[in-house]
Amino acid sequence: MIQSLKKKRADTITVRLPSFSARIPVHTAHTIVLGSGAAGLNTAVQLYKASITDTIIITEGLHCGTSINTGSDKQTYYKMNMYGAVPDSPCDLAKTFLSAGSMHGDIALIEAANSVRAFSHLIQAGVPFPSDTYGQYIGYKTDHDPAQRATSTGPYTSRDMCTALINQVKELGVPVYEKREAVALITAGSGAKKHITGVLCIHTGAKELVHAFEIYTASAVVFAVGGPGRLFEKSVYPAIHFGSIGLALAEGAKAQNLAEFQYGIASTHFRWNVSGTYMQAIPRVVSTGPDGKSDKKEFLRSYFPSPSAMHSAVFLKGYQWPFDCHKAVSGSSLIDILIHQETVIFKRRVFLDYSKNPENFSFSRLSSEAREYLRNSDACKADPFSRLITMNKPAADLYKKHGINLKNDLLEIAVCAQHNNGGLTGTIWYESPNITGLFPVGEVNGSHGVCRPGGSALNAGQVAGIRAAARISKDCTITAARSNYTEITKKTSDQIAWLLSYSVSGGILRNADQLRCIQQRMTAYGGHIRSKNSISEAVRDAWAQFNLIVNCHKTNSEITQKHSPRSSLSIHNTAALPAVKDACRSYRLRHMCLSHAVYLDAMQKQIASGTGSRGSALIVHPKGLPINSKLADHWKFIPENKTFRNKILETVYSHGKTIHKWIACRPIPPCTEWFEKVWNRSRRGY
Repeated sequence: MIQSLKKKRADTITVRLPSFSARIPVHTAHTIVLGSGAAGLNTAVQLYKASITDTIIITEGLHCGTSINTGSDKQTYYKMNMYGAVPDSPCDLAKTFLSAGSMHGDIALIEAANSVRAFSHLIQAGVPFPSDTYGQYIGYKTDHDPAQRATSTGPYTSRDMCTALINQVKELGVPVYEKREAVALITAGSGAKKHITGVLCIHTGAKELVHAFEIYTASAVVFAVGGPGRLFEKSVYPAIHFGSIGLALAEGAKAQNLAEFQYGIASTHFRWNVSGTYMQAIPRVVSTGPDGKSDKKEFLRSYFPSPSAMHSAVFLKGYQWPFDCHKAVSGSSLIDILIHQETVIFKRRVFLDYSKNPENFSFSRLSSEAREYLRNSDACKADPFSRLITMNKPAADLYKKHGINLKNDLLEIAVCAQHNNGGLTGTIWYESPNITGLFPVGEVNGSHGVCRPGGSALNAGQVAGIRAAARISKDCTITAARSNYTEITKKTSDQIAWLLSYSVSGGILRNADQLRCIQQRMTAYGGHIRSKNSISEAVRDAWAQFNLIVNCHKTNSEITQKHSPRSSLSIHNTAALPAVKDACRSYRLRHMCLSHAVYLDAMQKQIASGTGSRGSALIVHPKGLPINSKLADHWKFIPENKTFRNKILETVYSHGKTIHKWIACRPIPPCTEWFEKVWNRSRRGY
């Protein structure tokens, strides 16, 4: 039974400002799980199983995150191989995670070694992963995967995971407080003694702002807020998801690999990854004029040596779905570049057409890989739609449920941001190394390297929950909530004071306009096509926007003429306070603006360091190497400097400055220990 907040007694603190006075409830738990995606839900379950029953979940809503609202043709969960005679081991899987570089070897080994345990827990929870007559869990090949380690329950694998985990949360009686938006993390101490003390939230169901603020204190905060979904204009993240990494960045939490995003082809009207079967069906790829009807043409052909090479490249986009610099030169990722050129440079619209075959299509002339795959799938059918429904009918049904019939309708696409491989830094227990008690899990944890096998993020989130729960339950220093009410009152007062100050500027700094600037800047300069000169301008503009938002009452002449710094909060009655929803938007804008400035700053540092093109980021330069003889000179690119594969870029935002540092990757630990030694140590606890 999901508990109501009213059933839990709370202390209060009093916040008094010139324009605001309120008694704010303070709720205390041992551990807070902030967010309710697959990673957060699993951590809550693991905590309860480890006897940390004083755990609560705080969320905007159980159905509001990325995990429960996203997917693909058959959304992948990546795990150790569990089928047939194909050999596999934790070290083999760890080496796959490390293959593209910029990942710590001990983290890779942890995510490999705990793969079967995490997967088995999901099976026990009721997630319907397919198995054969003998109980073997069969796999298939996904992107950046040398083996057939991938599995799926269909288009909604992560939703199935969330549904099963929500059922576990209800059965265990974990309190879930919905309609809460976190607006600040509360920390205490400094340097090596800095630790988490709680979270400041707004109850979005409250009628008035004066009654909306709530404080939650805890010994540990599991930070499961997802990726930075709304930072990009062209994004396949669910529109309902924003991401809150900026809350942790604002407190100085260490981050890593922030520049390493993953981009891929996605549909735009209904946001969905167009990967796997959608491309293996080999649809036509056409572009039109701005009206979506005129001047329709197949535009890929002239960039490939033959029709069969083009058709085979379209097929390969299925399990080579993310844009990959190493596949850009006449490989499958050339398609992403050509789609970007059509949509961004030529200002046209691009669609997939499943109603008829591409020009000069022939099964016999496909690459042997494509031909064999389609034959083994019984999919050598007359047209793309027939091939699609033969291989994966649920993938077509999904679009039909959203008003798009792929049998007849064109599917509009673009290259979109899909996943942040970087994020907050975590130890081998997924705890922040510089804020004790803060545990980033799921996409907000930057455990991945430059590239990753498709679906490995779902595995990483589940493993993180197991590890974080083990740490929280066994760490003797985490005993009770560190409730320093003086610090909490000051932090809360400062946050509310900023909001009221910002609200005075509301007519000038419109949230929607500011957010649009952030999203357009990130897509234009922080997407899959980057350059040294443009990123510098973007960084400067990003910090200028952030400073404008943070110091709005100081920087705007109209406001400062009417209000001195001391009296700029002078709203004399609660009716003049911003509405609850507007307050949430303002806080959200502030931490999103900080996030995008820090992200762009990290990208600038990476480019200036000379990493070159890697992962999903192509660094263009007029003196670089050509991608394709038919493309203009501005498409020349700087190749990867592979020496950076052994390094990770760490980033900390502190006191208005962003500090970057390249550190060496830790290697995979040697797996040569003796059984009795490990046995003895495990009995004493890790």
